[in-house]
Amino acid sequence: MSHTAHIRSHRKPRRSASSLAMRAGVAGGVLSTLAVAGSAGSASAAEPVTQTLELPTLTADLAAQAAQSADATQQAAANYQLQAERDAAAAKAAKQAKADLAEAKKKAAEAKKKAEEAARKAAAERASRSTARTTLSASASTGSTATSTSTSSSTATGSAAAVVSFVKSQLGKAYVSGATGPSAYDCSGLVQTAFKQVGVSLPRVSQDQSTAGTQVSLSNLQPGDILYWGSAGSAYHVAVYVGGGMFVGAQNPSDGVAEHPLSYDQPTGAVRVL
Repeated sequence: MSHTAHIRSHRKPRRSASSLAMRAGVAGGVLSTLAVAGSAGSASAAEPVTQTLELPTLTADLAAQAAQSADATQQAAANYQLQAERDAAAAKAAKQAKADLAEAKKKAAEAKKKAEEAARKAAAERASRSTARTTLSASASTGSTATSTSTSSSTATGSAAAVVSFVKSQLGKAYVSGATGPSAYDCSGLVQTAFKQVGVSLPRVSQDQSTAGTQVSLSNLQPGDILYWGSAGSAYHVAVYVGGGMFVGAQNPSDGVAEHPLSYDQPTGAVRVL
């Protein structure tokens, strides 16, 4: 027997087929796992590239949205400013309209007050004139008949006769306010022009003519005296006494220059210039 017979062989035992198959399967699984992991890794490495490519698109969208928001904000501000300006203009117009209305009411009140005052003054003048007529009529009817007859029968001479002759020559001519002849007269224009014929210069208006000479009573009239209606200094009508209880004057637009008896319109007073 060999001296090595009892020693076991150092040759590795042959592996079985099943063991080899198992090892092959394990190796394949490992390789498969590595392959999947590599794919996953590759995919993970590729993701940042995809995200980086999308960033410009997102930035452009955000910029567009920001621009639209800015435009909307600017438009809203412009609308608010326009509305504020309209409100201010409307408030100003309303204030001006209110002031204009107040001014119009004030002027209307002043006009009404003046009209009422003028009406009262006219009524007072009419009442005064009526009272004077009544008084004079009563006086004439109670005791001045003889005197009036004596006065009216007097005959004008000299300058008075020339004044009487002139006013009678103007009978039938027209009455025109402000006229002094020769084709038309107003009351004071006729009196002034008549006395101018004899060299006497009289004031232009009836108020001044009623104080131009010496005041005489109506019971002592002489031809050529100036008759006036209203109070001395504020007379509203004048005429010339021509004798016989008659007077000649530029009465009004309907009568013109006419001759009437004293009873037609009793004068308030008289002045003597000649």
